[in-house]
Amino acid sequence: MTQGQSLKSPLDGVRVLDFSIMLAGPYCARLLADVGAEVIKVEPPEGEEMRLRAPLRDGQSAYFGQLNAGKKSIALDLKSSEAIKLVHRMVESTDILVENFRPGVMERLGLGYEALRKINPRLIYCSISGYGQTGPQSERPAYAMIVHAESGFDRALMRYAGDRDRPAAGAVFVADILGGIFGFSAIQTAMVQRERTGAGQHVDVVLMDSMLNLLVYELQEAQFSAPVARPTYGPVRAKDGDVLIAPVSVRNFSALRDLTGLPELSSDPRFASVSGRGANWSAMMQVVERWTMQHTVDECLAALDRAGVPSARFRDPAETLDDPHLSARGVFAPIADVAGEFKGVNAPWRMSGARTGIGRDIPAIGEHRDEILARVLGLSKNDVGQAAAAGAFGKGETSP
Repeated sequence: MTQGQSLKSPLDGVRVLDFSIMLAGPYCARLLADVGAEVIKVEPPEGEEMRLRAPLRDGQSAYFGQLNAGKKSIALDLKSSEAIKLVHRMVESTDILVENFRPGVMERLGLGYEALRKINPRLIYCSISGYGQTGPQSERPAYAMIVHAESGFDRALMRYAGDRDRPAAGAVFVADILGGIFGFSAIQTAMVQRERTGAGQHVDVVLMDSMLNLLVYELQEAQFSAPVARPTYGPVRAKDGDVLIAPVSVRNFSALRDLTGLPELSSDPRFASVSGRGANWSAMMQVVERWTMQHTVDECLAALDRAGVPSARFRDPAETLDDPHLSARGVFAPIADVAGEFKGVNAPWRMSGARTGIGRDIPAIGEHRDEILARVLGLSKNDVGQAAAAGAFGKGETSP
């Protein structure tokens, strides 16, 4: 790219209909918006439920904003036949559809893949669900924490904690973010295939399968050996807090041994090999803690960094917001709704030849209805009024 040439977004001109709710689907669709797609969020007249989730500022959800910045919103009552007609017309010029309802819901609305592919054979239709579109459990309701438990993820974490006999409670929804990422990547693959074949397809993304893909080691261990001790990277106490130290390689361990001068790291046969250190990791870290407890967290990190030993401090999420490295990388970007501006988190990539990044504006409920219907469907104000009178936008919704 020549100097001064403006960067374009990779998916400029691609249109997405986003019927998804909660977290996994909205995150997938927001990533598509980040790389330039026009994402039209289809909400119920009262708005998506996530708009009510804390943290709230003047009634506006920052949680919702992080997941939906850069999208446009149209509010439709999908129980109305007039609304379904409008969706069918929009599908004619749509490239991608994302939904994460329980299997069967979209079909009952007349918006299933088989119905919509007849309108637009090039449509890439991405369904994200807990257990998949097929199989005996496909219609079970599932949230992230449900598949965390059933996939084995929670019990794996319990085992690695070492001091628990029951899984810990949690509120970081790993399965949803993984499902969104896998949905995003599968859509890109389907778009490449569509360029070659001219045909769209149905993409079936599953939260349970996403979690199983996270358990790379654990599922292989379960097939071929009894559970063995593994390095578990936990806190080591310093004078004024905790640090994490990860001397994974032979070079890392040698540097740690030389830095601390602890004789046991050289003399104890349990620590003489990579496998031995892995099997006796907790005991080794108890030895290392004798050194860390003589120093502050800052002193430990400075010395470990000079020695080339991977290490980190344990931070609260709020502390990352002002991290100078993250700021220099542009990890955070301003996003805004009617309550004001706050920091959103960009997707975790940069592209040398394209513009990517979270969109600034968070849509209000149905904010772009008239603009979308006029530009995409060519509807006049009178046409929109007639659709409103027919109940397309919910009870009490009026013409423009």
